[in-house]
Amino acid sequence: MTAGAAGPAALRHVLVVAGTLAEWDALGEQRWAERRRDLARVAAAAGAMWLTVRPYERGAVSAEPATQRMIALHDGCTIVVDPSPDGRERFLAAVEQLRDASVTVVDESAITGVLMAPAPVEPDLTVILGPSTQLPPSLVWELSYSEIVFVDAAWDDLAGAHVEAAITAYSQRHRRFGAIE
Repeated sequence: MTAGAAGPAALRHVLVVAGTLAEWDALGEQRWAERRRDLARVAAAAGAMWLTVRPYERGAVSAEPATQRMIALHDGCTIVVDPSPDGRERFLAAVEQLRDASVTVVDESAITGVLMAPAPVEPDLTVILGPSTQLPPSLVWELSYSEIVFVDAAWDDLAGAHVEAAITAYSQRHRRFGAIE
């Protein structure tokens, strides 16, 4: 949960950034389904209504990745599997979508709406499997708002317990959004 001046606020959206597209494809559908259910169960237990899973990076993919974008509901938490490994490409696609829709005012709200869709809110927490010395190229927009927790685990080992530990670490932080106390 987030902490603010009025007390803790609900965790609404968790973003998990882990693995490469090749690792995703190698996981297999049954293990993917189990992983989605496990991660969604943990996110839902923490009160999150949204869970997005995105790859850390493209990795060595010789062909078009088999993993497709999907949206599912598990335990009251909507999970979005988004195989977009390049945050810059996602940002450009969002701007192009706004242009094609003839949006006259392109502002932070409009861009956020397209980038986060179908989730109506930005991630409160981003869980990154990988070194804390490097940010994944799949993130561009999310880094300006989301709290980040790095997890030292391999994609094959990712489990709900990792996300649960990240949520616990997140809930112990006091988010000030630039305020000075």
